Amino acid sequence: MYTVSLQKCIEKVQLENLTKEVDIDGIEVTQADVNRPALQLAGFFDYFDHHRLQLIGQVEHTYMEKQGIEKSAEMIGKIMSYKVPAIVFCRDLPVPEEFLELSRKYGVPILRSKAATSSVSAELTRWLKVELAPRISIHGVLVDIYGEGVLITGESGIGKSEVALELIHRGHRLVSDDVVEIKKVSDATLLGSAPDITRHFIELRGIGIVDAKTLFGVESVKDTQSIDLVIKLEEWNKEQEYDRMGLEEQYIEYLGNKVVCHSIPIRPGRNVAIICESAAVNFRQKKMGYNAALELYNRVTSNLSNS
Repeated sequence: MYTVSLQKCIEKVQLENLTKEVDIDGIEVTQADVNRPALQLAGFFDYFDHHRLQLIGQVEHTYMEKQGIEKSAEMIGKIMSYKVPAIVFCRDLPVPEEFLELSRKYGVPILRSKAATSSVSAELTRWLKVELAPRISIHGVLVDIYGEGVLITGESGIGKSEVALELIHRGHRLVSDDVVEIKKVSDATLLGSAPDITRHFIELRGIGIVDAKTLFGVESVKDTQSIDLVIKLEEWNKEQEYDRMGLEEQYIEYLGNKVVCHSIPIRPGRNVAIICESAAVNFRQKKMGYNAALELYNRVTSNLSNS
């Protein structure tokens, strides 16, 4: 299970820590979703997800004011007894001293944000979903080609890095060379990035390590990119049948998500960079509703039926 430190959450969303005397070094957030404890303030604790950050907005704050400080402090104390990661007061709402005393008693920090509750909730959830997403690392190269994330895979030494270098020369952007970290941020989206230690570096056999950002400028690199298309490079095998029409898509699966995959045979005279570029443009055309293979098939079928 992946975790994010509460301190990182505070920095990311710019939260004010009202209880600096409470030690937050060991507090980790394990759930991407947040909770607005309206039912808990009313005394209903069945199915209470205490692993989430607890957000107090205008509705909850007004309810506590009507309930009175004694009853509200009792409920806040009960919420804190579950050892929630933190309680966040939004809209710069005032926090009674009784709540701060309970915070010190239970060791649960109270934070505050000037932003609206919906904004804090949306930003925290979006960011935490990426940070806590399931992930794997694979051997390959990830390049942004015309806005499409193209993951190039294949055996070591087949020429993936050289293809990436040619694509950079053609104006595209490198995300990662050699190792690509893939995160599943949703059932439809895989996000690829480079490990911190190798970010922006390319290994070229016979030359060594080159820094793409330094050599080609900041416009030639990118930190993260969704993975939209996979191109698998493989040695040419004359015994194997390769798809020449592309009527049926082939897929590869990462973390339960399917991604369109093309197998490209490598042989002398083939410009693999241009092939990757063309594959990305063709993939984009299909997303926009135009399928060249299907168009040709329909033309041939129509011609045969008319003859």
